[in-house]
Amino acid sequence: MPLSRAAVYPYRRSGRVAARAGVRHYRLARYQDGTMKLICKPFVFLRHGETPLNRDRLIGGRTDVPLSEDGEQQARSAASILARHRWSCIAVSSKLRARQTASLALPGLPQLMVPDLRERDWGDLELRPYTEQTPYEQTPPGGEAWDDFCARIIAALNQLLQQYDTPLVVAHSGVFRVLSLLSSGSPYGPRIGNAVPMWIVPADSPGGWTIMPLAQRDEG
Repeated sequence: MPLSRAAVYPYRRSGRVAARAGVRHYRLARYQDGTMKLICKPFVFLRHGETPLNRDRLIGGRTDVPLSEDGEQQARSAASILARHRWSCIAVSSKLRARQTASLALPGLPQLMVPDLRERDWGDLELRPYTEQTPYEQTPPGGEAWDDFCARIIAALNQLLQQYDTPLVVAHSGVFRVLSLLSSGSPYGPRIGNAVPMWIVPADSPGGWTIMPLAQRDEG
């Protein structure tokens, strides 16, 4: 039986986002030239499997929803690629969809929950159609500023990369937008597929990054 809208989309919060006490800490990820730097070590990124919000093309950041049936199957399908590797750490966003994906893709392995890898808070745009989404650089009403989101994600990744070699990061499409910004200079482009492992590796050029499917890297 399909879930009711109330069950699938459990809440909609309005109003101003609470003050972020950690913003000053996140800004430590910025260098003197104002840019944000990621430690130059490789890792693998996995977006969570499909959720009902993805299926219905609705914005979902802070909204905590489970995987759809298709999303569960997508996560299981990623296992064949991920099982080829030994992971120093499986770092997972605190959101249910990411935790479920990691559990289905790599059953029985321990997870390190990293709350700061959670998706961007889209404020009053939560649960609205994709067509109403504002440009990334604009702060949605009641939501999280793009610069604050980028700084939070980069700080969380840097903490992981300081401690682990080639970790697996299970998170969200917004996190991948930050990685795209570092790689290409723009967060825009096609939305990353659900549960497709991606190889993130420093490029030959200083500060550059190369992103490719992990399966392609393994075959090469």
